[in-house]
Amino acid sequence: MISLDAGWMFHRGDVKDAQEPAFDDREWTAITLPHTFNGADGDDGGTYFRGAGWYRRTMTLERLVPERRVWLQFDGAAIATEVWVNGQKVGRHEGGYAGFRFDVTSVLRAGNNTIAVRTDNAPSRSITPLGGDFTVFGGLYRHVWLVEVPLAHIDMADLGGPGVYVTTRELDAKRAKIEARVLLRNDGPADDRMPLTVLVRDPSGNIVSTSRRLVRITANMAISTTISLSIDAPHMWQGRSDPYLYSVTAELGGDAVTVPLGLRSIAFDPKRGFLLNGQPYLLHGVNLFHSGRPGRGLAVSDSEVVQDMQTLDELGVTGVRFAHFQHSQTAYDEADRRGFAIWTELGLNGVSDPGQKFLQNAAMQLRELIRQNYNHPSVILWGLGNEVYATTPDVPRLLGALQAVAHEEDHSRPTVYAHCCQADDDKKAMVTDVIGFNRYFGWYPGQEGTIGSWAQRYHAQHPSRAFAVSEYGAGGSILHQQLVPPEDNAPASGWHPEQAQTRYHIENWRELKDLSYVWGKFVWVAFDLASDGRHEGDRPGINDKGLVTYDRSVRKDAFYWYQANWSSVPMIHLADRRLARRSEAQTLVRAFTNDSEATLSVNGRSLGRAEVTDHIVQWRSVPLQMGDNLIVVETPGARDEMHLVRIVPSALGASEIPQNVMPQTSSIPTNKPPGQ
Repeated sequence: MISLDAGWMFHRGDVKDAQEPAFDDREWTAITLPHTFNGADGDDGGTYFRGAGWYRRTMTLERLVPERRVWLQFDGAAIATEVWVNGQKVGRHEGGYAGFRFDVTSVLRAGNNTIAVRTDNAPSRSITPLGGDFTVFGGLYRHVWLVEVPLAHIDMADLGGPGVYVTTRELDAKRAKIEARVLLRNDGPADDRMPLTVLVRDPSGNIVSTSRRLVRITANMAISTTISLSIDAPHMWQGRSDPYLYSVTAELGGDAVTVPLGLRSIAFDPKRGFLLNGQPYLLHGVNLFHSGRPGRGLAVSDSEVVQDMQTLDELGVTGVRFAHFQHSQTAYDEADRRGFAIWTELGLNGVSDPGQKFLQNAAMQLRELIRQNYNHPSVILWGLGNEVYATTPDVPRLLGALQAVAHEEDHSRPTVYAHCCQADDDKKAMVTDVIGFNRYFGWYPGQEGTIGSWAQRYHAQHPSRAFAVSEYGAGGSILHQQLVPPEDNAPASGWHPEQAQTRYHIENWRELKDLSYVWGKFVWVAFDLASDGRHEGDRPGINDKGLVTYDRSVRKDAFYWYQANWSSVPMIHLADRRLARRSEAQTLVRAFTNDSEATLSVNGRSLGRAEVTDHIVQWRSVPLQMGDNLIVVETPGARDEMHLVRIVPSALGASEIPQNVMPQTSSIPTNKPPGQ
């Protein structure tokens, strides 16, 4: 595999004859992948560019080798992609988030080769997603590779999959029995008979099981073969406590492919929740809407993906929903090794089309999702969609067809759908094996009651239906501070005080945490994200429900509330630190911690020890001197500090809190029902 990330020329917009080798691209912009062409205008509010973007690159080959096949691999390009090599079209891919490959052997030549790529993120009625409360970034936003293989090789023409699929057939403390299904292809002119070897290695590289078989592959044909292996005294993948990973390597002649293997069983029980290796396993965590960054959209580095996963690790999540489409392989690899349980889903969001082409595209994207992520032990669910609002009969039919595709591709994992905005037992909510509900009690209007009372009622009415809370959350701006926060939240307004978000999460988590029959609880959302149609909070173009800011620079107070509940690493965090200017002589100091007690000092003077109640410790009427005050809290294993500045109160009674923040509705879709 040879990286082709560097050396591209780019032009935004359509250009005639840009696929031709003689085309002059010297006036274009030189870029290095990953790249998106609407990163800046996709998070500033209003409209953003949706259309074509062209990429060109010259690749020099010293020689052609008849015994090699050559492929171009794109790890992600949005949304429709057409590729030419030396002026000849080699393929088109429709779908923005899965990897794909084209065999370019026949069009290559010794010397310079011109690669031209046209990507287009314009909406198309035949390509999902058609809707969604997020910016659709376009371009070559993941890696591009040149892949060389022998004539007889593990098949590359498998919807971007690895060509090696490992299934656990039996598993107990004494032995694991697995099957490796390997897809093989012979692109040579003659039949071939050669050894296929499959090896299982432990994390130290020691071979713990191996099997070898002679296979006969007809010329210019592909075959599928299955090899059985056993592992004595298997070490199970136990989620966060012990994410033990084997690897499986298939070798055919000069070709080899390695995939991960985690030995575990999964099940969903309507009463006991999620079961990992036969035992109840509490799934709590967040929705991760891809790893994006301001001004760059989805065009992030692998190290930035790792950074995001490390943040979730420190938060203490056990589960993550990868919303709302397929993520990079780095994200799945990180989930495997960190022990996160992953709900990953097809990008069917908000809007569907009743046409056959749309169904075919959605089915293809689902097959890509499953094949490319089949071997990841972290993946426990295949998501078929999110919040499709139409109530017409074609929607449950579409979901039913996708359900059949998922079961055809993989019998070992259940399917799930994230439902919102219609009755809990709507037909579309009854298709998948298990169900998730997006519920925003206390944030969006029109949802009466509380999340806890709703969950108890649903469980009583549907005792045999395993369900999760797939989304719950509230907006919060680090620039907006108000203690005590307003009694009623105003989502569409320009005032999203951080304290209101914190209060929302304290109240909602307390209602959900002990409901063991709710198999998963997922906060919307881990990080603020680009949603260019939004115009609320402290700026347009951003969904500010994240526990962390879009630029990843600030972890909001709600982040630490969950860390205190979920993490076993000693921690304490002083809340309301961004409300740093206070006019009162005495103030409330509160902190989140996973310890049982904490001490407070102000300006070096101890104010004593206080007991922690449900992860919150607080001191009332803490005296402040005029000017700067150093506030320090400590537990046996953790310490935090902040500065509060006492100011002279306004003689006129003026307040820094706006009294009348009108909803900014001009850019908010009028047909957006309660949802994320």
